[in-house]
Amino acid sequence: MKLLVTSAEQDSYQTQKVLTTASYCSIEISKEIVTDVHALPTTAKGIALELSQDTTPIGQTNAMIRALANMTPSSKLYGKGAIEESTVDAWLGWIFCNVETALNGASLVGTDVAIADVLAALDKVDAQLAYRTYLVGEGVTLADISLACVLKEVEKVAGSSGSILSGLDNLSRWYQTMLHQPAFASVGTTTAAAIVSTTNPSHQSGGGLNYNGVPPSVVPKMYNRGRIRIKELLKGWGGFLNQQVTVGGWARTLRNANKGKLIFLELNDGSTGDSLQCVLDVDTTDGFGDAKNSGGSGSSYLISGEVVESPGAEQAIELKVEKVEFVGPVYGGDPEGNTIGGMLYPMSKKSHTLEHLREHAHLRARSKVHAAAMRIRNAMAFATHKFFNDNGFLYIHTPIVTCADCEGAGEQFGITTLLGTDHHRTDVKLPYIQAEEKKEEAAKPVPEAPSAAAPVPAEGEQKMSKQALKRLKKQQEKEAKKKAKEAATKASQPIPEKHEETRVVGAVDYANDFFGRRANLTVSGQLNVETHCCALSDVYTFGPTFRAENSHTTRHLCEFWMIEPEIAFADLARDIDLAEDYLKYCVQYALEVCADDLEFFETHDAGEKGLRDRLRNVLESPFVRLTYTEAIDILKKAVEDGVQFEVKPEWGIDLPSEHERYICEKVYKQPVVLTDYPKGIKAFYMKLNDDGKTVAAADVLVPKIGEIIGGSQREHRKDVLVQRCLESGLETKHVWWYLDLRKYGTIPHAGFGLGFERLILFITGLDNIRDVIPFPRWPGNAEF
Repeated sequence: MKLLVTSAEQDSYQTQKVLTTASYCSIEISKEIVTDVHALPTTAKGIALELSQDTTPIGQTNAMIRALANMTPSSKLYGKGAIEESTVDAWLGWIFCNVETALNGASLVGTDVAIADVLAALDKVDAQLAYRTYLVGEGVTLADISLACVLKEVEKVAGSSGSILSGLDNLSRWYQTMLHQPAFASVGTTTAAAIVSTTNPSHQSGGGLNYNGVPPSVVPKMYNRGRIRIKELLKGWGGFLNQQVTVGGWARTLRNANKGKLIFLELNDGSTGDSLQCVLDVDTTDGFGDAKNSGGSGSSYLISGEVVESPGAEQAIELKVEKVEFVGPVYGGDPEGNTIGGMLYPMSKKSHTLEHLREHAHLRARSKVHAAAMRIRNAMAFATHKFFNDNGFLYIHTPIVTCADCEGAGEQFGITTLLGTDHHRTDVKLPYIQAEEKKEEAAKPVPEAPSAAAPVPAEGEQKMSKQALKRLKKQQEKEAKKKAKEAATKASQPIPEKHEETRVVGAVDYANDFFGRRANLTVSGQLNVETHCCALSDVYTFGPTFRAENSHTTRHLCEFWMIEPEIAFADLARDIDLAEDYLKYCVQYALEVCADDLEFFETHDAGEKGLRDRLRNVLESPFVRLTYTEAIDILKKAVEDGVQFEVKPEWGIDLPSEHERYICEKVYKQPVVLTDYPKGIKAFYMKLNDDGKTVAAADVLVPKIGEIIGGSQREHRKDVLVQRCLESGLETKHVWWYLDLRKYGTIPHAGFGLGFERLILFITGLDNIRDVIPFPRWPGNAEF
């Protein structure tokens, strides 16, 4: 497929429009400069799209992008269904008539007049985007691509960057969203960028890799919610104006007006942080009396009525209620919970501390802070699966119950059935390994350690002849050499193919436990997911992990979720690239999909001022990369300059959070990747570097959090891995199956782990990790 362009049009916004669309569709296009304009079709103005040698080139830009979108229905660039397709067509025509035509007339009427005409038209677009993320539907369409490419040309003609949209806040937000789309970044404005790569095809938001077929659209055939979500109503209210709708939710506030003849009910269903104002009239609302005596905040309703424009300035629309079905009252009028009223309702409309919300974790989803955090958590989980799925990764479910300790820390929760099911029993006796089981072992003579000095003959040996004594000494030396050789080659001996439990007298005997041995809750799914990486190539796991770490800091939980990808035939550099791409994708996804909730956190006391600027800073440039040794030098220089740390920076220490945050917040003011850590502070499975002192490990440090990702290239050489196990005090028989991966078709591979809750902290700006998970677990707390 070729894009035929004249030299004058090769970098025009029309060319960029076609190339960007092709990039979204993952279609390879070569750009060819033509010198004979007569070779182009009559309808062409310096640009034409040749689909094949047997077809006539398409000569109108909007027709070109329509053709590309129709070739890849999964891209959804032409909308979802006939209605959206018609709307996209309408927008393309409007943009051409009102923006492109005005812009193209700059040479006739002058730049100032042309720009003024363009801004007048854009003012209408700004109003359209007040309650929308994109021009049509829920994703990028041809209308968005067309307008974004034209706006880049407007900036060029006006001689400014960004200021041309001053005062058009909604349009500016939308424009920044479009510019951060991967397709725009990959196309650029140069001739070299005109070829869409087939090695790493770009992905349309919502498209992904479709080599195995296009996934079907989600179209409910039986399920009907029976109501409209408040988010959909508020965002697309223009389509619901003067229409009858039904909504359901919980009251945030309920106040009487006009001497009790009117009720203003602020209803929220959790789909958005905003609420819908519902107006109940004693004369026209069926169920008015029940609603009035519902208990106020927290009570639940199903409400039907007409969507009308609101006379108030705080909301664009409101619901003129015709019928209210009182579903659930609030029984907070007395301590026993028998009287309707809100006096003792734990989630009353007043402001509550985060500690109060944690104490009422079963109800805190009704608070604005926790609800926003959960919507962002949901978005980041979806973004995670989408990122890896669209990059060809397989999602692997790793076990929660395990007998392996991935990190070797020993801080695991043990699970057992030896205690029985009745926790009130007073006669529980644990089985212990008895001394009788060790009698045979104890009866065996303990071999003497080999010694370089001449052996001292026993009393009976002194009566032997000198020749016999010489033979005895020679035999003893021979046996000592044999034992030394056996000890030296222990690491290379075959690993047992079945775990052999070490039995220690006096220890709990797990032989009759459920699994026949000690079992624990997993601390990581990495070792398990590596098994599938070594057969299925690129994989990832995303699930709960547990650590019995007696920590009460704002950054630690006993139960948390981990995202752990593993990539085959990869080194540390590619692992870092994947980590940076993933983190940036999550940030971009949050800025685009969670704009309202991010704005809430930016203005709320529990959030962070300048939150969105900090997140945008993540996208603007590549992460800084430096070695652990270079980081230590930077920290030592800081100490010399008067910076005080609680922990003195020295080579070989495990960097505390204060060091990590100083590097990324004070020195570089952006995410930083540290590599090549000392082997003594990292896990046994990390690849040993050629210097013998460091391992191919990498930690991604981000402002506010410190370490958010930890990864490494895995040690794929069996002999080196066995030696690392021994150095780390890990018996090889405990990881025999892990070593088998190096025995049968080993490959270089790498991966990383990201604590999901730390990602949510980073995105929301919240300070305590206990506020970004539904039911936090920490030492002394496992309520709910």
